Amino acid sequence: MQRITGKNERHGRKLLNKIREELSKEPHQFISIDEFCDFTGLAPAIVERYITD
Repeated sequence: MQRITGKNERHGRKLLNKIREELSKEPHQFISIDEFCDFTGLAPAIVERYITD
């Protein structure tokens, strides 16, 4: 997430927590690529490019 957003790790954790809250997920549950993309408005192909590097 740091590579995608250009923000630091703390910002990434806050963003994940915000997404979890929006989706009513527990703190231990993962966020999928699709959920991240829906929340941020990014295309899945862009995100996948960053995570496969």
